[in-house]
Amino acid sequence: MLMKCRHCAHPLHHNFIDLGFAPPSNAYLTKEQLHQPEKYFPLRVKVCEHCWLVQTEDYAAADTLFDQHYAYFSSISKGWLAHAQSYCDEVEKKLSLDHESFVVEVASNDGYLLRNMVAKSIPCLGIEPTESTAGVARSLGIPVLSAFFGEALAQKLTREGPQADLIIGNNVLAHVPDINDFCRGLATLLKPGGAITLEFPHLLELISLGQFDTIYHEHFSYLSLRAVSTILASAGLKVWNVDCLSTHGGSLRVWACHANDHRAVSANVAHMLEREALAGLGSLATYATFQQRADNIKNELLSYLLEQKRQGRTVVAYGAAAKGNTLLNYAGVKPDLLPYVCDAAPSKQGKYLPGSHIPIVAPDVLADVLPDVVLILPWNIKAEVMQQLSFLREVGTSFVTAVPMLEVL
Repeated sequence: MLMKCRHCAHPLHHNFIDLGFAPPSNAYLTKEQLHQPEKYFPLRVKVCEHCWLVQTEDYAAADTLFDQHYAYFSSISKGWLAHAQSYCDEVEKKLSLDHESFVVEVASNDGYLLRNMVAKSIPCLGIEPTESTAGVARSLGIPVLSAFFGEALAQKLTREGPQADLIIGNNVLAHVPDINDFCRGLATLLKPGGAITLEFPHLLELISLGQFDTIYHEHFSYLSLRAVSTILASAGLKVWNVDCLSTHGGSLRVWACHANDHRAVSANVAHMLEREALAGLGSLATYATFQQRADNIKNELLSYLLEQKRQGRTVVAYGAAAKGNTLLNYAGVKPDLLPYVCDAAPSKQGKYLPGSHIPIVAPDVLADVLPDVVLILPWNIKAEVMQQLSFLREVGTSFVTAVPMLEVL
């Protein structure tokens, strides 16, 4: 039976990419779990030719992916912390937020952003389903509700308290299996005259730069402005502005409000929709060639790693990121080619990457090993990583990224 589009319910006939079978990308393993069966799910992505929402096939449930052991903590990246602080400074002025306002962040993670609202004495609430990260946020004095967000929760919050002057959703819209229910929840919780900002990796950049490694089970949707505008409109919301961001390899920040809001729609919106159209995001031909591009990236990485092994050069990886797990599992890379991956997150150290079973260690070991090559898996923060590991450059270590093509930095 054909899967139907998560937004418009039209049958999905067209494949975008098939990455085979893989475990959830954030399901890091303990040593004991290496001897137990590991869950794998199909990782295939479809495109809807009616509303142009790009989406994974239905297999993994959200509560399987976002549980109490969820290991992604936003505050690990200093660059992301700076991004969040800059945003809070901007939105405070732009929306005239003060101690009488109410800000809600959906998927607030470890408090990386709302800590700034607390510091500004702006009342706020985080909504975060993963207890591992919510607990950290609470320790910072941030009120957090542990729950998945949707229309029912928004109705409950509206009955029990004020509606929000601002709702923030950074890198969450792609993670929700029922995107229509999520957006109806946004409309329900938003105060008349309030604003919503949603940040998400831009499908245009994913396609143009071959970023297939950003595809994993935790991402149910891959979003264009065209698709997001359509989905929000069906929930009674309108996009009134859009910003281009450099985060996560190229993202959009969408500004939305109630459809009957007085705000005029910025010219930025029309310009971005035109860019997407010119890039072919409304043409099936654009999506049909992506599989081959991903296969080329995979093959190039494998050839490089095998050649380094033949030459007796030491190659290690940095960053136990979800995108790295997609890349390594699709390429079939195991510890014989990458003996370990370094990561600064204590929650990941001592564990193993899902699928590949490559051990995760603290970055401190690099000072002793002095590898010949460091493969940076989270290429979106390569500058930050190279700065942190600048001492390796002085001893001749090369830094390499694999996407959108193999590059020695």
